[in-house]
Amino acid sequence: MDSERLSTSHVSADRTPSAGVGREEPGENRRQGGARRSGAELIAWFGRAGNALTERPGLAGAVAGLLVGVLLVGGVVHAYPGLVDQPWEDGEIVLLSGEDDSAGDQRQALIQEWNALHPEHPARIEEVNSIADAERSEMLARADGDGGDVDVLNLDVAWLPEFAEAGLVREFPDDAVDRDAFLERPLASCEYDGRLWALPFNTDAALLYRRSDLVKRVPTTWEDMRAEAAGVLGGDPKPGTVPEAGVVTQLEDYEGLTVNALEAVWSTGGEIVDDDGEVRVDSRAAGEGLRRLVEGVRAGTGSEGTRPDGTAWPMILPDSLVYSEQSSTAAFRDGRALFLRNWPVAYRTLADPGESGAKQVSFAVSPLPWPSVLGGQNLAIAERSEHPRAARALIEFLTDSRSQQILFERGGFAATRRVVYTDAAVRDRYPYADELHAAVEGARLRPRTPHYALFSEVLREAVHAMLVTGDRPPPDLADDLRAALRGQRR
Repeated sequence: MDSERLSTSHVSADRTPSAGVGREEPGENRRQGGARRSGAELIAWFGRAGNALTERPGLAGAVAGLLVGVLLVGGVVHAYPGLVDQPWEDGEIVLLSGEDDSAGDQRQALIQEWNALHPEHPARIEEVNSIADAERSEMLARADGDGGDVDVLNLDVAWLPEFAEAGLVREFPDDAVDRDAFLERPLASCEYDGRLWALPFNTDAALLYRRSDLVKRVPTTWEDMRAEAAGVLGGDPKPGTVPEAGVVTQLEDYEGLTVNALEAVWSTGGEIVDDDGEVRVDSRAAGEGLRRLVEGVRAGTGSEGTRPDGTAWPMILPDSLVYSEQSSTAAFRDGRALFLRNWPVAYRTLADPGESGAKQVSFAVSPLPWPSVLGGQNLAIAERSEHPRAARALIEFLTDSRSQQILFERGGFAATRRVVYTDAAVRDRYPYADELHAAVEGARLRPRTPHYALFSEVLREAVHAMLVTGDRPPPDLADDLRAALRGQRR
């Protein structure tokens, strides 16, 4: 077994976690004394060993039997904060989620480990349609009682206020949550109306990918990016190597456009909706940010430069208007832009195109020069759950530091706990771990409203029309957004 696997499974000669990342000892068990600590430690070690056995399935049955024997002989009580003296409800725990796009289905691997540890409380992931609008609609319907049982909801960070306001999720007990262990912004996305409703499962923040063979320094402003683009695109032609535009991003009429619009406005110091929930899209700074997008895709508007042959190049690749995450990554990989704004998942595609025969490109990553929108998903207990205590324990298992390390190191999902970013194996596999950590810490939440879906729809409709026509924001956009925040369409 190589050193990377040793680090991930945390199985070593002295059975200690690498870099201190392992199943943390629950606070309740610390108060119970030495005997209970030993039980918790045994559970943690067998959990680590069980995960290591994904590489050696022939031993899984023997270890599972040994584990059950130890649990029975030792009389170990479930080792989760606040739940030691409360029996869990028997029966299957259903976790409703979108598609698992982690490398190697690591979410499912964690569920299998949970099931080996807790055979009387097995869990099952049930996947729904992963097209964003369809996923949200199906989640809402299931949480509201339409369809089979559901205990845990894996919610996009932007949806939580809607589910909380509708009474579809239970308030999460805050007394046993180690807030300092989680990154601040992901945990904040689990809160609404001053209460905690979930725990952060995975997080996300956009990164700036740059052609490292053409751009040697990290840009810290939009002007830096333009200057770098001018130096490359406006210099002597190098056939086959000079990109068509400065940056490629996601401006198709979907949630990616809303995210890009928010970030563009933040890049100029503006707000579309401020922290108090007030619409500020009609401010001068917000208008400047939106114009940056509009002018960027239109060669000849002054936001670009000229090639030696006299033709103009756009700062933003015009095809971005029909691009999502995957297509914009492909355009950058094919050499069409100097920069790419995208989520960390693009790193895997660019670093290892697999067997597709795709072109390799030299690249490096850094945080965006301005705040990224915070992405990710949160785990909440469904109000209609018949297993709320067992569901809570499953959520704590899936969000503890070791699960977070596995999801990041093996699956590529950005961790929500601080300690994971210091782990040697994680940093070795993901050289951009520091940059991603910084991006998450500096990221901002989308407007915290139960009507976010309507808000996003209204905003992106207006921005997409601006991008196509080159017009300024419609004069009634602010009023339209205020109405959307109230759940109304004008």
